Amino acid sequence: MSLSKKDIEQLKRHGLTIEKIYYQLKIFSNGIPFVDVLNAASINNGIESISNDDQKKLIEFYDSRKNNLVIIKFVPASGAATRMFQFLFQFLEDYNPNETKLNSYLKKGEYQLLETFINSIKDFAFLNAVRKKIRELYPDFKHGTKGTRIYLLVKTMLEEKGLHFSNLPKGLIPFHKYNKYVTTAFEEHLYETAYYGSVNNNAYLHFTFSKKHVDYFKKEFQAVKNRVSKKTKTEFHISYSFQKQETDTIAVKNDNTFFRNSNGECLLRPSGHGALIENLNEVDADIIFIKNIDNVVLEEYVEEIAHYKKVLAGKLLWIQKKIFTYLRVIDKERISLEMINEIKSFLWNELNIKEAPNDAESIFNILNKPLRVCGVVKNTGAPGGGPFWIKNQDETISLQIVEITQINPDDKRQQMIVSEATHFNPVDLVCALRDYKGNKFDLSKYVDPNAGIITQKSQDGKPLKALELPGLWNGAMADWNSAFVEVPLITFNPVKTVNDLLQNEHRPNA
Repeated sequence: MSLSKKDIEQLKRHGLTIEKIYYQLKIFSNGIPFVDVLNAASINNGIESISNDDQKKLIEFYDSRKNNLVIIKFVPASGAATRMFQFLFQFLEDYNPNETKLNSYLKKGEYQLLETFINSIKDFAFLNAVRKKIRELYPDFKHGTKGTRIYLLVKTMLEEKGLHFSNLPKGLIPFHKYNKYVTTAFEEHLYETAYYGSVNNNAYLHFTFSKKHVDYFKKEFQAVKNRVSKKTKTEFHISYSFQKQETDTIAVKNDNTFFRNSNGECLLRPSGHGALIENLNEVDADIIFIKNIDNVVLEEYVEEIAHYKKVLAGKLLWIQKKIFTYLRVIDKERISLEMINEIKSFLWNELNIKEAPNDAESIFNILNKPLRVCGVVKNTGAPGGGPFWIKNQDETISLQIVEITQINPDDKRQQMIVSEATHFNPVDLVCALRDYKGNKFDLSKYVDPNAGIITQKSQDGKPLKALELPGLWNGAMADWNSAFVEVPLITFNPVKTVNDLLQNEHRPNA
């Protein structure tokens, strides 16, 4: 399939090379093989459970070293809040308060999420802002039926002439209600970071925004920074970046030919969070904490969250110290057979590398990679991936974070392994991105290109196939050195739907 001159000009303007486009076409044609899962990681089989005494030692180790380090928290925050309110959009589309009583409507279908939302409306942090806007838009609001009031409330929340929550990024939706103010997830990330990521009373955070949301975030930061700084005695420094358009991928029709828009141009789509490896690659720090924008808690829980963040960071620094010691020994060509055996034991026990070579050069290459420690929580049935032992295409075995969509849904043996998984990936990472000489690793060299995902989407009602790059914490970090540590469920509090804000960790005095 050839590209026209017009196509080539379009792709070049977008920062895409012709070679990259044909490579993507090849992926669509050949497909992406499912991961060959051997078994799920578990405690003492790839996942470490750290005793309370050892947790204290790791925290002390981290605290003793952190003031000499550059520490940044990296927060993917470009996602819109639309999915949070999906069932409310459906309600606006389906319900007409002039034709049907609300109770009659609720009895006709499966509306548990909607009923929970209605019954708990007073508990949401955004309610006062919604009420204020309603008074502006609908002066006779109080005189309407219950169905009319709920309909107008939801309409005011979501639609453009109201608060337009559907257009805001998730990080700027009011999440938590305190006595005198409400907070967004963005503000809670600032507050939390002060407890484990600040150095000499300065905290640095890097957010990946959508370009259209930058001004909103800047305005929010100006509004809250004095309050958060005063509470935490910390000065906050915010940097941000955008998902690069040159990481976009082409879309194709079901016959693997270019899907074109109404102007006849090739349709290009964002390639998922795996594209953010490019953004992470440009962050200059000794340690980077990675956490999703919606995984925050109320202030009263933050000290406990910080405890486990420090455990992970202490584990990272301890492993890194051992790795750097071994690399310096090899670099000076003073390695003995006894030392090689010690390193192989370390690789086995700490980094889950079971097939280490015997020669110094190969061992050096294994050790000299980006390093991460991943917190994992007990599996509660939440959708998403986790740590699995897999067989790679070169027949080697490694421990990886695998997304469920990477596993063959029609293979009963593979699905049985998935059903037996004990732990889940909550995106709770601490990363070290420098080598033993202090040089930054080029993270693009450690990506597994075969770990992407082909998904079925639609545009203007027409089906298409889309390509997502290897995910940030799975395929994009596939060739990193990794350790997995069990952390408690308190560390995992995502807000996937608005009703998740009713959980205890999001409700004061619940």
